[in-house]
Amino acid sequence: MSDKGNRAPLAAFLVANVVSICGTRVSAIAIPWFVLITTGSPVKTGLVALAEMAPLVVVKAIGGPLIDKVGARRISVVADTASTAVVALIPLLHELGMLHFPTLLVLVAIAGALRGPGDAAKSTLIPDIARVARVPLERVTGLESTTERLAGFFAFALAGGLITLVGAVNALWIDAVSFGICAVLIARWIPKYATAAPKEEQGYGRRLLEGWTFLRTDKLLLPLVVMIAVTNLLDAATSTVLLPVWIKEHGYGPGHTSLILTSFGVTATLFALLASAIGDRIPRKLVFTVAFLIAGAPRFVAMATDAPVWTLMTVYAVGGIGAGFINPVLGAIQIERIPSHLLGRVNSLSNAVCWTGVPLGGLVAGAAVAVVGLAPALLAGGAIYLVATMSPVLIGRHEQWRATPGPTDPPETAADPDRVAVGAP
Repeated sequence: MSDKGNRAPLAAFLVANVVSICGTRVSAIAIPWFVLITTGSPVKTGLVALAEMAPLVVVKAIGGPLIDKVGARRISVVADTASTAVVALIPLLHELGMLHFPTLLVLVAIAGALRGPGDAAKSTLIPDIARVARVPLERVTGLESTTERLAGFFAFALAGGLITLVGAVNALWIDAVSFGICAVLIARWIPKYATAAPKEEQGYGRRLLEGWTFLRTDKLLLPLVVMIAVTNLLDAATSTVLLPVWIKEHGYGPGHTSLILTSFGVTATLFALLASAIGDRIPRKLVFTVAFLIAGAPRFVAMATDAPVWTLMTVYAVGGIGAGFINPVLGAIQIERIPSHLLGRVNSLSNAVCWTGVPLGGLVAGAAVAVVGLAPALLAGGAIYLVATMSPVLIGRHEQWRATPGPTDPPETAADPDRVAVGAP
């Protein structure tokens, strides 16, 4: 391998990331819309969303030991291949007149359960990809964050246009194809080796407990994960309730919501790309703290003080600058601190903990607005966000934040035909 490394796996991983996000966005709009227009029931629409998210979070949390044992690449390919079949069953059964609501709930739940380990496995592949490409972890995590934000930026518009053009049911065929494309990209281009893990005779529960014990006792990772869970809850509260209520109370329309979120998305994407280029040379702790300070609390203050909409757009745009640096730094720290043989289970557990607040965000915000009103709810949310985002100053010694030496090629393990230290051609 040349000093420049093999960049094809990195390109395939990024393309798979874009395809996966776009497919997920199509599904997130198409399935609820399909349920709403076929049943007319908002309750059933909500049940479908719950049926997908609950298994996703649960299986993501408990599926880590399987990723460590079987291998992230194999789990990713199997999960995406199975997802292709499961999602395709929804429009197929509908065309055959065999799709009843309980059947739909089961299929959506299986799809969510497959997405949990599939998504976790893809992020666990990052060290292998960095080794083959011979680039710093921050480069890969930064590019992953860039593609994620860029794809998310365009995907909702793409999903809406696609559903309008071909219909919600037919859009699900395309969603199924997107899973198949991801499976092919990962199987064909991602390196076949995985960091060799020691043979483990202990049971599944013990291996899962070992991952939790590591996360619970790590003096930097656990506080960061708890902090992200809090900020994710507040972000969900803002996007689902607080911002829409603010827009409505001030006489603006949905177009203003789109402009505000777009201003954030553009700067977040651009600065995630910058982070991928310079992430290995920045002071992590300082950048991470400042990034969260400008990305979080100012939004709440601007809305609570009845700032003009253009001011709020500016605050969101500046917040996007900080947001662009968060995931690249956080991802690199997480991968560097977790032992390779625990990476799957700890990564899955930490992601699941980070997601726990997301389903609660709208409920908490709605209750807060109903009890104390919009402005006090915004000020309280901003205060909590500020306290949470100041915690990095107190978390971990400075040296715990420093980058470790870049990834190197692991030794070949020819005894296992699925563990060769050569990227797929």
